[in-house]
Amino acid sequence: MLSGIRRELKPMAALAAPVALAEIGWTTMGLVDTLMVGGLGPVAIGAVGLGSIVFLAIGIFGMGLLLGLDTLVAQAYGAGRLEGCRHWLRQGVYLGIMAAVPLTLVSYGVVATLPLWGLNDDVRAITTPYLEVVSLSLLPLLLYAAFRRYLQAVNQVRPVTFALVTANVVNVLVNWLLIHGHLGFPALGATGAAWATVLSRVYMAAVLGVAILLVHRQHRGLHANVSKRVDFSSIRRLLALGVPAGLQIVLEVGVFAAATALAGRLSAASLAAHQIALNIWAVIYMIPLGLNSAGAVRVGQAVGRRDAAGLTQAGWTALLLGAAFTASSALLFLAAGPALMGIFSSDGDVLAIGPSLLAIAGVCLIFDGTQGIATGILRGLGDTRVPMITNLVGHWAIGLPLGFAACFWWGWGVQGLWLGLTTGLTVVGLTLLGVWARRARDWR
Repeated sequence: MLSGIRRELKPMAALAAPVALAEIGWTTMGLVDTLMVGGLGPVAIGAVGLGSIVFLAIGIFGMGLLLGLDTLVAQAYGAGRLEGCRHWLRQGVYLGIMAAVPLTLVSYGVVATLPLWGLNDDVRAITTPYLEVVSLSLLPLLLYAAFRRYLQAVNQVRPVTFALVTANVVNVLVNWLLIHGHLGFPALGATGAAWATVLSRVYMAAVLGVAILLVHRQHRGLHANVSKRVDFSSIRRLLALGVPAGLQIVLEVGVFAAATALAGRLSAASLAAHQIALNIWAVIYMIPLGLNSAGAVRVGQAVGRRDAAGLTQAGWTALLLGAAFTASSALLFLAAGPALMGIFSSDGDVLAIGPSLLAIAGVCLIFDGTQGIATGILRGLGDTRVPMITNLVGHWAIGLPLGFAACFWWGWGVQGLWLGLTTGLTVVGLTLLGVWARRARDWR
């Protein structure tokens, strides 16, 4: 086993590193928005963070519907059926377009409910227009997700990295133009950051679309007979994998959205500290998330080859790499918490609360990395239902109720919310690790 893991390290790293860099680029957009609205004060930081995570809880479900592409494209690629890869790409694009309209309507429906959330009035006044604008990015976001899943599954990861890195440049530029108003553009405040997000996501989808056209031009003869029609049986197969995967991600992201909404009932400093800690944690988590995608692809390709040894090696390699990284990151959070918080805010109340949240986040990250990678490698096997059920129980039946009690009943404040979330992630991580160990042992 150890020799197999050593052999797997190089191809796993070659796939995971660009994907992780792309994930970092994705999350950096949220960090940049937080940094660039930071001059507007803690209320703006909290409002942008709340609006972003509420939208993400909706958009991530749509992206999750397309996660079946990891399984189906990777398995087709592993079996050498390149025309099958392109077929699944087409059906994934069709599914993304179909999902965009109702999910956009859901996002605007959430905007209408914000007055009922009990938010701080100043926070709600900024969150409402931010969320209204950022909801316009849903269609390009889903097209980007379909394009990206396809490219990763056929080992074409460099265009994904390029798109995310350069999209950050676009995001910074538009933020600079629109938040405070430069070069004659209006000063839109936090809403300007929302417009920057919309334009950046349009750009990402366009770049990956062009990249796919260039890849296909090199292999035109292999795809000549691929139908352009909507294949509803294939759509149903994508949904059979994607709905549980999408719900699983919604359950995970949604619990953080719920925690952010609960933090919005506390002081503006508590909400701002929560949001900064969440953004820092999210950037570090992109490495395990990159291993999630790489593990899904490597396991899926091994399934397509009917390679039981390769499947096992790929899964355990991803998990071991993730464990080493998250343990190191936890030490960083403990040692440099005040310095990290100081990058984002000079507010004394925020700096008093933030380091303790980062200390808790370090422990949270270890188990979140485990569950994230285990979810990916199980997806490579075609199992998306067990992670969904496990997340439902761990986050919503254990983590969030415990966090609510610790925050509001026991008086532990925002730190109590984070302790509850960490408990839920511990349950999910250990459970999915056990599921993978059993499935890998029994797979034939």
